[in-house]
Amino acid sequence: MKIGFWGYPDPQVVNNVKKRYPNSEWVDLDIDFSAPKSTILPESYCKIIKNIIDNALYLKPELVIAPIGKDKCDSGWFASKVLSDMGFNVVQTIYEKLAPKREIKICTSNLPLYDKVQLITAGIIEPGIFKREYIKTVPTVGFWGVPPNDLEILKLFPDTTQIYGWIRCVEAGTPADIDLEMYVDENVPTVFYSQAFCSKAQLAKYLADKYNGLYIDIDDYASNSVKAKIEAFLRLR
Repeated sequence: MKIGFWGYPDPQVVNNVKKRYPNSEWVDLDIDFSAPKSTILPESYCKIIKNIIDNALYLKPELVIAPIGKDKCDSGWFASKVLSDMGFNVVQTIYEKLAPKREIKICTSNLPLYDKVQLITAGIIEPGIFKREYIKTVPTVGFWGVPPNDLEILKLFPDTTQIYGWIRCVEAGTPADIDLEMYVDENVPTVFYSQAFCSKAQLAKYLADKYNGLYIDIDDYASNSVKAKIEAFLRLR
């Protein structure tokens, strides 16, 4: 059985589904799998939500676990209704608890930024990842935001990059904790990332201005000019 999900579903719902379907394949529909593009959503729309719709139509999961609250966004809620209307078996979840929090260890570790993000997102379905020990590093730069559609941009950052924003909330186990999402160390030069057409751009731009960071938004894949802007910021700061 193939189970699709996005965002950070309610852990209890995930556990119940895993017990019911123990040998299932879990697929993160947020990720760009180069699925054929549908015409269901507007051309100018969040690429992550477009991934969700396109992947669902292409991969045809038998069950979709769909976060729809403050732990995701209204667009996730709309996507769940669209998929349900199209005949998919959709289970909506809302996980807005603010406690208890897990200790932040991966976001502050000496792992490459790409690996940090991959580990944290993998931990949504396999939370044992968060119980391991990681070597803490002194941050030289920060990355704030959500996992980008273009994960390759994460390879531009040094291993001493600290993660802030929604990704940090995921490691903490509190994806709807906006106070934690807005936390950054003002002494760490930080790149504030938002997916284009995402409502989190409001936070990203505000925080970038407040902390003298670099605000970037990317629609699909990063252009050479965006990469050069990130590299220049990291080098000069």
